[in-house]
Amino acid sequence: MDFAAADALNQAIRLLSLRHRARAAALLAPLGLYPGQEALLLELDRTGPRIQAQLSDALGCEPPSVTLMTKKLEASGHISRRPAPTDRRATVVALTDRGRALAQRVKALWCDLAEETVAGLPADTVAALPAVLAALTANVDTQNRADRAGHRIRAERNTLQA
Repeated sequence: MDFAAADALNQAIRLLSLRHRARAAALLAPLGLYPGQEALLLELDRTGPRIQAQLSDALGCEPPSVTLMTKKLEASGHISRRPAPTDRRATVVALTDRGRALAQRVKALWCDLAEETVAGLPADTVAALPAVLAALTANVDTQNRADRAGHRIRAERNTLQA
């Protein structure tokens, strides 16, 4: 791929990401939510109670970010947190009744955002988008894992040489 094509592709992905996040933030604000919190609520709605580490993996974010989100959502009465019965170091997060009601409102908002995002596209293109975007994400994730592994190997080599 030449630079012009690569630049066009990378810029399009970057702008979509930025603008989608900004639009999501504008839609979430009246609900008292910040971007990321809706994903946590929807994940709990889909799966039921989860350990915070599982939420971190499912959401693709660092554990401290999930801890901060869960503290804020707990303070607003949307989730509850309790020690895991099998591991007191782990915390189980669950939706409260108030959180379930908010998750339903987020689902409606999410549908509106998706419809806005794909407005004017042919139905077959819209149907293909989740698979295409999942493949792009997998490509980037694979490279990120390879980069982290390479970094770890270089660090180990440097430690052995020191």
